[in-house]
Amino acid sequence: MEKVTRLREKFDSLGIDGMLITNGQNRRYLTNFTGTYGVVLISRDQAKLFTDFRYTSQAQAQATGFEIVYLPTKESVYSEVARQAEAMGINHLGFEEENVSFALHRKYSEVVQTAFIPTSGVIEGLRMMKTKEELAIIRTAAQIADAAFSHITSFLRPGITELAVSNELEMFMRKEGASGSAFDIIIASGYRSALPHGVASEKTIDAGDMVTMDFGALYQGYRSDITRTVAVGTPDERLKAIYEIVLEARNRAVAGIRPGITGKEADAFARDYITEHGYGERFGHGMGHGVGLDIHEEPFMSTRCTAVLQEGMILTVEPGIYIPELGGVRIEDDLVVTESGNEVLTHSSRELIIL
Repeated sequence: MEKVTRLREKFDSLGIDGMLITNGQNRRYLTNFTGTYGVVLISRDQAKLFTDFRYTSQAQAQATGFEIVYLPTKESVYSEVARQAEAMGINHLGFEEENVSFALHRKYSEVVQTAFIPTSGVIEGLRMMKTKEELAIIRTAAQIADAAFSHITSFLRPGITELAVSNELEMFMRKEGASGSAFDIIIASGYRSALPHGVASEKTIDAGDMVTMDFGALYQGYRSDITRTVAVGTPDERLKAIYEIVLEARNRAVAGIRPGITGKEADAFARDYITEHGYGERFGHGMGHGVGLDIHEEPFMSTRCTAVLQEGMILTVEPGIYIPELGGVRIEDDLVVTESGNEVLTHSSRELIIL
């Protein structure tokens, strides 16, 4: 219940004495409940998980420390939350404004008699700093991704499709213990490697193509995220030079990331180097982001990020350069911020591999 305690510590500053959690990943974070339906109600001294017949036994087994409230129908959640909130003595009930639609807000407001207080990013803020248990899980997810990269380099060859590479990666990761891919796998070859989010297509990989592979493992609900760009045959000399720029930008970011700096400062370690080499306009996304239960979590390291990096954050570092009609290069690693710096969790070769 450490996570619940950390949430309760924020009640006073939020002006609430209870919190309604409707976001699925936030529900899982607080309760360890992996079912697909349920809401959570937390007061200063009680914690309840509401779910239906399909998940009551599962909730009892997984949500240690939570009282399980049975819902006979999904529609009964509104009246039951209202009844329980009153019984728990909640007078100012916080809710997750990003996850509550106008219709959902209206349904709760019609029955909840307490003040309904919007909050933003409260639990997401807690999720930024990982526990030792979360780090151990993500470390395993990173190891699976590393193994998958090692495997796929022997699979890549001219004549196969991007989709075949994607399918092979996911199948391998599942064999290694993953429950699936962390997100839609990006396989972008040749001119398509200039697409930062070029998900796998039916395009055939040709000799001389640079192939950008962005993938990760979903393991026990948590995710890894790695990108490597390799050459299938001899690549264009311009892309070989760009590769070295991206690699050095990645190295500078990793060398500089430590507690106490802002996401903007972390972004600049890579962005400034790329800009110095004339490709600033071709690096159009943030330098990295948090990763955990979701593939993209706070903090989002960009030119606008004022969040301060803290020990326990797990981040990606992913500089890239993308040239339309020519191709692109991205190199991405996962790392955990430590007391004095960081530890890289993904260890696949970062030198340009020519197959």
